[in-house]
Amino acid sequence: MITRLRALWASINASYWFYPALFSILALVLAFGSVWADRAGHAEFLRDVKWLELARPQGASNMLTVMAGSMIGVASTVFSITIAAVAYASGNYGPRLLTNFMEDKGNQFSLATFIATFVFSLTVLGFVRTGEEQALFASVGNEAGIPGFVPQLSLLIAYVLMSLSVAVLVFFLNHIPASIRINTVLEGIGKRLIGHIQRNYPDKNTGRVEHQSPEGKAVCATGNGYIQIIDYEGLHSIADRVDGRIKLAVRTGAFVHSDMALAYWAGDNPPDDCGDEVRDCFALGGMRTPGQDIHFLIDELVEIGLRALSPGINDPFTAITAMHWLGAATSELGGRDLTRKFGGAENANNDRLVLLDDDFDHYVARGFGTLRSGTATSPAAASVELEVLYDISVTLDDESRHADLLREGDRLMEQAREHLAGPSLQELEAEHVVFSQKMRGG
Repeated sequence: MITRLRALWASINASYWFYPALFSILALVLAFGSVWADRAGHAEFLRDVKWLELARPQGASNMLTVMAGSMIGVASTVFSITIAAVAYASGNYGPRLLTNFMEDKGNQFSLATFIATFVFSLTVLGFVRTGEEQALFASVGNEAGIPGFVPQLSLLIAYVLMSLSVAVLVFFLNHIPASIRINTVLEGIGKRLIGHIQRNYPDKNTGRVEHQSPEGKAVCATGNGYIQIIDYEGLHSIADRVDGRIKLAVRTGAFVHSDMALAYWAGDNPPDDCGDEVRDCFALGGMRTPGQDIHFLIDELVEIGLRALSPGINDPFTAITAMHWLGAATSELGGRDLTRKFGGAENANNDRLVLLDDDFDHYVARGFGTLRSGTATSPAAASVELEVLYDISVTLDDESRHADLLREGDRLMEQAREHLAGPSLQELEAEHVVFSQKMRGG
């Protein structure tokens, strides 16, 4: 249940309806509360504010009408601009980036502010009364049809909300073009990826660790979709309770279908009745999400790089920027222990839960290895990749991880020989010789 709730929150977090709906409800509550304060006489202090000119019924009505009309118009325009920007970005940088833009809090809160101001103004407008108006129902008495009633406090709040909306509009007009700038997009993905690495692998590297993978009874999926969230702590608790071991057969971001193994039980007496509990620790959905999926963020950087290096676009400088952020993330991975532990510090050596072996070479291949097919066709991008691989190596003190980086550089050179020729190939060959010498300490 907790896993499904986390997946639901991730879905809500990437929507344009939640915050506008929440702000609208808050605006409605604020409107009724401020009108009640006006009727109860709690706004009498405004009479003593010399610089404040109290509004008359007609003026208050006109002001609230203009506010409500302009705010819903601005909200419609903001929504149209946002959708156009999202369509542009996902079309140019890759459809997987759509989630990143949908999660953009600047867009969500901008739209929510305009709609909340509209709801507040329209609600307060319904309480403004001129002196000629009478009560609609005799049983209600004077309170429902207060002649000449103007909610001064509510009107002041509406004006403050309108001023806030103008400030948010200025922010939005700057935020949208800045958010679709390619360097900003790559920076956002890169920083998010590094943050995920630091959270998932908090310990420093102490050397390569080989997992002993259990083999046993398979727990299979009963649905179809991408694995969005895995409750690792929940799986560890189940294995600890029944004195067994669980080996995951999939990782976050994998696509599974019915009867496909999610995990394997290992132990002397594998339980027969814990399958549903194990399945409840996996949340499936129709698309990959970046919440737990480091590979998803790596794939986004690689996708942008490959698109930029495609013959139709031929923009090696965008690919170089993507490569720099990929290098920063790979360097962060290289300095960390990639063996995840569960169950608290007191169980640091407990191997109840075994994940798929995502060692350093796996991440190098996932990033630079996948990008290699595009980089090998561009002399500028290939040269920078060699520099990036060397820059990563100088931050590491693990010889096996140095070897992984050297091997990737050699593979890049081998593939570049099939695409480049003439002076470009000769220059890259010379750079590769220097790269190999430095990597080997020569």
